[in-house]
Amino acid sequence: MDVLKRRRLAVLSCAAAVAALCSLVVSGVAGARGSNTSSALRTALERLVSSPHGPPGAIAVVQHGDTPISITAGTAVVGASKQQPVAGDHIRVASVAKAFSGAAALSLVARHTLALDDSIGKWLPSLPEAWHVVTLSELLNHTSGIPDFSACPSFHAAVAASPQTPPPPRQLLSYVTTPPCFNAAKPLEFKPGTEYRYSNSDNVVIALMIEAASHESYSTVLSRSVAQPLGLSETSLPSSALMPEPYLHGYVTSAPGGPEDVSQELAAGWAWASGGVVSTPADANRFVRGYATGATTNAATRAKQFHFVNGSSEPPGPGANAAGLAIFRYRTVCGTVYGHTGNTLGYTQFIAASANGRNSVSITVNSQITPKTSPVLFSQLREIFTLGVCAATRG
Repeated sequence: MDVLKRRRLAVLSCAAAVAALCSLVVSGVAGARGSNTSSALRTALERLVSSPHGPPGAIAVVQHGDTPISITAGTAVVGASKQQPVAGDHIRVASVAKAFSGAAALSLVARHTLALDDSIGKWLPSLPEAWHVVTLSELLNHTSGIPDFSACPSFHAAVAASPQTPPPPRQLLSYVTTPPCFNAAKPLEFKPGTEYRYSNSDNVVIALMIEAASHESYSTVLSRSVAQPLGLSETSLPSSALMPEPYLHGYVTSAPGGPEDVSQELAAGWAWASGGVVSTPADANRFVRGYATGATTNAATRAKQFHFVNGSSEPPGPGANAAGLAIFRYRTVCGTVYGHTGNTLGYTQFIAASANGRNSVSITVNSQITPKTSPVLFSQLREIFTLGVCAATRG
């Protein structure tokens, strides 16, 4: 298969994953609670990168108290001798970007620019009338019923045809507001607030509401209300496929000729507020510590954010998952933490922190690993998430 065909298949794989977007066992994790959890995490990362079709590299930034430590395995660049991943390497955070859009929205709620019960109809009346009753709160916890634009075959075809040139952000919703994927007889998948269903459309609408209420671009609000207050100097929302240097290269590991670098194959604008953020493992760790404590909002809003319903992040995080407002609760054998997961072409990500922000973890691997496409690898990775939580909570 030639390079062009492999890249096209990789892009199609990404589009499908955005739409849907051997191993350690739990007894082994539980056993690590009384031992050196950082050592157990390192061993698990090394096992993952040495597995068939495993990611070339992995990095965990773990913080128990004041000082973060980095635990790495494998390589940041295939063929580069001893180039280990480092906490300052740029990465695509994938659906962890939904936590960033949540932080931006909740910062405006704290300033009374937005309210959790504000409706789509109030701020975005040009969207389908059936959507007008959906509230910001329902968008934030994926109980809106709005169809996922990235599940539309037309979206897949558009990404494959033009991976480097994304449409304007608002146009992303056109895949579910116009035929063939818009169903006038059923414009919502269920009555808002009655079910949980993960949808990339939710966060695009959230960002558009942010723009309408603030009269500024979403990227401006994200920078001023989230990145700057939390000291995220290496976090941005690009629209192109270019990655800032240095960056952790992302790979398709199942390519016939060996791992294929797809780091800059897909423009971030195809995901925008639902998955387009570029950051670093260090910044991701710093972000989740502030986010879990409500550093970018107020106490009353955070209390509402931490009301949870049945729902899992995508991909699933460690332990038992539940969905809050742009944050997930993970109850694990080593305690309860709050954060988000994500995967996209070339990258899989997990961030979490304790409620007081003192203990945190950010885990990044440089390939896309999903329960559907790589069940064995994902089983390993999910246990790594748990080991990361154990290392963060137990030191």
